[in-house]
Amino acid sequence: MENVELIKNAFRPLKLSLNTHSWFFEQWEEVDFSRGSIITDQGSFERYFYVVVSGVQAISVISKSGDKVVIGFSFDGSFTGVYDAFLNNSRSLYFLESVTSSRLLRLSKANYDKLFDKYPEFNYWGRITHQNLLIGRVKREVELITMTSKERYDIFMDRCPAPLLTIPQKYLASYLNMRPETFSRLRRLKS
Repeated sequence: MENVELIKNAFRPLKLSLNTHSWFFEQWEEVDFSRGSIITDQGSFERYFYVVVSGVQAISVISKSGDKVVIGFSFDGSFTGVYDAFLNNSRSLYFLESVTSSRLLRLSKANYDKLFDKYPEFNYWGRITHQNLLIGRVKREVELITMTSKERYDIFMDRCPAPLLTIPQKYLASYLNMRPETFSRLRRLKS
């Protein structure tokens, strides 16, 4: 399999091997999405768990005023998908869009669920991963509520992965809960 190292890295701290976990590595399917493609539409079921081979994706929701609001990003080497809909087997409240051309590896819900029975060590990975997601979401909510636009911009830029710097700034501005003009002004001040 071409993406063994990528999958091993995504599922750290597990010590995965082709010999012990061959079934797991065989279940992944590679899929491509062009820029602007909707990977998972709002109101649909999320049927896959993804690992990003390349590209940037945005998880967004449409506000009551009709604006697209970005609530998260995924990029090379990270997980992506609409997790709550995937885990609960429910309709998605958000949509997942390919901001750039993207190549993803996907694992079906049925095979994801089998992982935890077939390989008990995945329960440890699941606990750690979901704890980290929860901690990250809470931290982000606190930043949005308690920080100024400039503080949010500065913190984001300090920890911003390189792939996100290549996408249109309207996505970044939305994620930081600011107008694109504010984002541009802060970017000019920083440079």
